[in-house]
Amino acid sequence: MSKLKLRRWDAAEHLQTTEDMALYLEACLEEAGDDPAFIAKALGTIAKAKGMTQLAEQTGLGRESLYKALSGEGNPSFGTILKVTSALGIRLHAAPA
Repeated sequence: MSKLKLRRWDAAEHLQTTEDMALYLEACLEEAGDDPAFIAKALGTIAKAKGMTQLAEQTGLGRESLYKALSGEGNPSFGTILKVTSALGIRLHAAPA
């Protein structure tokens, strides 16, 4: 009898296009409610899919700083969020609640 191998789900493996990334962030924004750590972690997942080294170069931020800020444990500034979303090719939108 063969053993079943399990591994953790990693959403980053399924974010192939910028559209995928934008739709994932949109879904996370809807789900997050008032939890900013949830959004930071979602951006971290997207950043991982895009490539953290490339993102660090594009934003001018350190790779380690990005990992920490976008881990869900960090507290990124809004400026960092804007730099990251711009480098990812994603725009934030406002809509009436």
